[in-house]
Amino acid sequence: GTWLQTELQATYSDGTIAPWYVMGRWAAGDEDIKRTSVDDQSDGKSSVWTDTFAIDDASTGLRAVAYRLRLTLYRTPGTRRTPTVWRAGAMGSDVPDRFTVPASTPGLTRELVVPRYSQEIHKGQYPEYDNGGEAWCSPTSSQMIVEYWGGRLTPEQLAWVDPSYADPQVDHAARYTYDYQYTGCGNWPFNAAYAATFPGIQGVVTRLTSLTDLETLIAAGIPVITSQSFLKTELTGAGYGTSGHLMTVIGFTADGDVIANDPASPSDPEVRRVYARREWENIWLRTKRYDANGQVKSGTGGVCYLYFPARPTSRQVRALAAVGVR
Repeated sequence: GTWLQTELQATYSDGTIAPWYVMGRWAAGDEDIKRTSVDDQSDGKSSVWTDTFAIDDASTGLRAVAYRLRLTLYRTPGTRRTPTVWRAGAMGSDVPDRFTVPASTPGLTRELVVPRYSQEIHKGQYPEYDNGGEAWCSPTSSQMIVEYWGGRLTPEQLAWVDPSYADPQVDHAARYTYDYQYTGCGNWPFNAAYAATFPGIQGVVTRLTSLTDLETLIAAGIPVITSQSFLKTELTGAGYGTSGHLMTVIGFTADGDVIANDPASPSDPEVRRVYARREWENIWLRTKRYDANGQVKSGTGGVCYLYFPARPTSRQVRALAAVGVR
């Protein structure tokens, strides 16, 4: 019987102020409202693209120099129930255009034990939640980390899933991260909010600057869900190319290569992959890339989801602070 709306208002570097933009209408379930982003919001200087506020033409020099957030809590008339909000935030960045990034020096050998789930075994499941398979990299990755931190779904919560489907918790994650306007499960803050519905877990969306940042988090026991896009030829061993994909970094080999739980694998046992450090680093941190037709496209510039304990250890607090999360 409750839900909430998040809005953002930016102050521009020319002294003017943007309107209040709706950044999401969210509920943990889908029976009271259909959680959704809101497109077609613009004032001629900036626009909202699903879950992201952006300056329309950065080449003009215009920037957002400050912002305010506003949360409105809703409840069904006649009830005294209310949503509980205990964390709200935004991540701001102005990453320069770059096709390549400097190589980092390996500094950690460690692998975290994280559940392995394939998105591909769900292909064709629940068309109303974007049909499984390739479209479910985000909720599949989210569910892996939720369970790493001890989040569990009850048989009652999973009762709606076809009993013939393996890993029903992945279907559940897809349903409860689904954005009804975006018509997909890849809304970044909706995934972080889903993780935070599990007791003892909090989540943020942020940007990291290097694989050294990732090593800092892995050393503290915190796996990281990363967003990247690449051609098949740019990531040895992946076997596919993608315009946007989420995978989970769980460690580093003795040579510094990236160990990832990549949900774009044909089965759960095959989810663990080792990718060449230099290739992986570049496709994750760049902001510009070429597609198969030679056209310039955008890259994510180090975007990731961080899910971690609501009460982190002192070591985890230090690691998170080192990458700008407090």
